[in-house]
Amino acid sequence: MINSRKRLHLKTLGLAGAGLSLMSLQGCSGMALSAADTPDGNIDSEVASADEKLWQQADTIIASIALTNFPKVDFVITRYGATAVAGFDNSEAIKAAIAACHAAGGGRVVVPAGRFETGAVHLLSNVNLHLQQNAVLSFYTAPEHYLPYVMTRWEGVELMGYSPLIYAFEQQNIAVTGEGILEGNGSDSAWWPWKGDWERRSWDYNPAVDQALTRTPLFQMAERGAPVSERVFKENFLRPPFIQPYGCKRVLIDGVTIRNSPFWLINPVLSEDVIVRNVNFISYGPNSDGCNPESCNRVLIENCLFDTGDDCIALKSGRNNDGRRLATPVQNVVIQDCIMRAGHGGVVLGSEISGGARNIFARRCRMSSPDLARGIRVKTNSVRGGVIENIYIRDIEIGEVRDAIVINFFYEEGDAGQFLPQVKNLHISNLRVKKAQRAFVLRGFERAPINGVSLHNVHFKQTDSLGILENVAQIDQADVTLNGEPLQL
Repeated sequence: MINSRKRLHLKTLGLAGAGLSLMSLQGCSGMALSAADTPDGNIDSEVASADEKLWQQADTIIASIALTNFPKVDFVITRYGATAVAGFDNSEAIKAAIAACHAAGGGRVVVPAGRFETGAVHLLSNVNLHLQQNAVLSFYTAPEHYLPYVMTRWEGVELMGYSPLIYAFEQQNIAVTGEGILEGNGSDSAWWPWKGDWERRSWDYNPAVDQALTRTPLFQMAERGAPVSERVFKENFLRPPFIQPYGCKRVLIDGVTIRNSPFWLINPVLSEDVIVRNVNFISYGPNSDGCNPESCNRVLIENCLFDTGDDCIALKSGRNNDGRRLATPVQNVVIQDCIMRAGHGGVVLGSEISGGARNIFARRCRMSSPDLARGIRVKTNSVRGGVIENIYIRDIEIGEVRDAIVINFFYEEGDAGQFLPQVKNLHISNLRVKKAQRAFVLRGFERAPINGVSLHNVHFKQTDSLGILENVAQIDQADVTLNGEPLQL
């Protein structure tokens, strides 16, 4: 006879197999269930086999990612007129080095040791922007350095806006690598005050540069379907993201430290085959999200350190009408071996999720900080909508956090639209939380309750309260404890 625990495992993992059979990897090996996953240390072979098969899908995604490859030739920016002298604008020298590298068939554009000031950097195909040890690429904060406007996406809405600090549009085989520092120079006096009258602001509020002056009309234009070419603002107070590959293929960001970003730090959009590894994300400003892939396919984020002013990793797919217009989910993503410190959330889906999210794997991550607000987070509403499905999270250690697991359908606008959010097959296993204020914040709609969630081998050690469970229809669970006591939700 199949016991209830085995039945629950097989039910969940059977759903997983059905969902993952729909993956579109376009050219595409796992983690087995351990004895610690069961209370008596025994593993049913059928359950273990199903679990192993599921997590092999994460390795399949990784193996399917097309890799970058660059000729072994260097184009050092100092040969093109760059100099590490304070006050010298290196924009044209870097542009010339990138152009020469691209024309020669590719290679590395090298930033040597020293502090080089620059405006926007636009990458071209087959170019690896490489920062050597002790190299600093320091970006200007005056917005004129990020003109002319480019095709970009801001909080999930397309427009013609300021160039991201490092930008690539419809390029292939590009990279940003090395041991150097990318310095955005965001501060209480530059870029960040454009956030406006934020409740946590540490700057003097100036209504003349409030992002709402641009954000509100942009979102209105998107809702009425205005062409992107018409979404142009003479007065623009939307801070640019730091690194944004837009519509690119084969992207690598490896080794660099990113500091003090105006806005989101790494934001691949509508791109394929993206690897972000060994990156230090250090930025505490407003909307200092670490890595936000939007509507991307085949993404690996690994061995990164996040210490940020907003979500550490947030997977997105467009906002409201604009996300539904493009209808491109974020999919086939693996997150592994990362460290999360401060942030609004560790591993997050949303809130701009109207295009949906599917086939997401996160494993072997460690999170802890008095300033970490949430561990695992889903945020959406009935204006955003979106189908979030086949999400697998395991082997996560959380030291200190405010709310450990959050699924919130009432984010921002709440239940004010007709696009009901859906969460299907979200599976969390082998989660240890040492200290939390609340174990859960689960808020569904009465007309669209939360279901499709399973918890296996999840333990909350020092937790002030169970938290909030509102309109939750179903949670499958096995071996869940709160403060040492078995928990049955």
